[in-house]
Amino acid sequence: MSMGDSFTGRPLRVGIVGMGQRAAIARHVAEAAAAAPDLEARVVAVAEVTEQGRERARAEYPDALVVEHHGGLVGVVDAAIVTTPDWTHAAIAIDLLRAGIAVYLEKPMAITVEDADAVLDTAAENGTPLYVGHNFRHAAVVRLMREIVDRGEIGQVKAVWCRHFVGNGGDYYFKDWHADRTKVNSLLLQKASHDLDVIHALGGGDTARVVGMGSLSVYGDVTDRRDRSGELMGDWFSLDNWPPLEQTGLNPVVDVEDVSMVMMTLDNGVQASYEQCHFTPDYWRNYTVIGTEGRLENIGDTGGGVVKVWSRRRGWDVAGDREYPIDGVAAGHADADLLTMTEFLRHVALGEPTTLSPIAARAAVAAGALATRSLRNGSVPIDVPPLAAATIAHFTDPTPAVTR
Repeated sequence: MSMGDSFTGRPLRVGIVGMGQRAAIARHVAEAAAAAPDLEARVVAVAEVTEQGRERARAEYPDALVVEHHGGLVGVVDAAIVTTPDWTHAAIAIDLLRAGIAVYLEKPMAITVEDADAVLDTAAENGTPLYVGHNFRHAAVVRLMREIVDRGEIGQVKAVWCRHFVGNGGDYYFKDWHADRTKVNSLLLQKASHDLDVIHALGGGDTARVVGMGSLSVYGDVTDRRDRSGELMGDWFSLDNWPPLEQTGLNPVVDVEDVSMVMMTLDNGVQASYEQCHFTPDYWRNYTVIGTEGRLENIGDTGGGVVKVWSRRRGWDVAGDREYPIDGVAAGHADADLLTMTEFLRHVALGEPTTLSPIAARAAVAAGALATRSLRNGSVPIDVPPLAAATIAHFTDPTPAVTR
């Protein structure tokens, strides 16, 4: 029997936990269901701890039950989309999984390796579906790069580099809880987990050893601070908030790094690096993948950009030997969000496999959390601890479930 059999003849009842900025991904529930005649799903309940959030929930989902605590979803929903702040992910997911509620958990899974493992162990012990929203794997630029690698255009991958220019970093990450390491650990989890996951996908392995370096180089010097409780990022975001040292209204606590670098050895020997800067004028990520027969690099990471391939020896040359256009949206990742939500819903309702395992999501947490531990402790190399064998077996079982 597939996990979807119990939903035959009625819609999948979906709940939302947290009505903050990222809760917008739940709008894709209706879109995914409308696009597929064999999928029925609808949002029937929202859990939100703040009155402002509950007001937003009532306005956006007037027919849904609105409750203060995620415990109020038990018996009401079959699946829940958890979009609460990062430090709450593990505890909420564990409660829901134990209650038999399938969980879509916004990335990162947790802010420590230990908490990520606790989530995975709970899902394995209870047999409840768990999906982690690493939507960037579904982004057009990533799918295109993986296609080039998979068809062997650059040979066997040996090195992967990523430079992330986070031009919106001041607005996105330094004016609310994201700036406080007690709530986010570091931006190598909240922001970099996408890219660390993609590095693993492009490199064909997971991080085995990691070294980190970084500092709070700019935003720690901004003294204009205030509490933005009750506000959402859209309330203060503007491209006119520039240059970085003239930003105003930063979070009262700012102690996460605004520039960081990570070096990784993957478990298959591939060497990788990741660099992140939150005070650049431009906002995009640039990957380079080098193999035994060439290299690829993306110029732009949304629709309108290109991925170039170099496969002949020469001096410097910006043209490359082949160029492939990047499809998808011109900005943001709404297309990837829809694909991600559709995959989750079909997995729970119909028992279909997914393209991302929670074990891969744990690998991204491990790389980011341990890189953070390294950079705050003299850049010492740290090895990634193994998962419990029973947990690995649960998520790698070839029966109808997730696949790597």
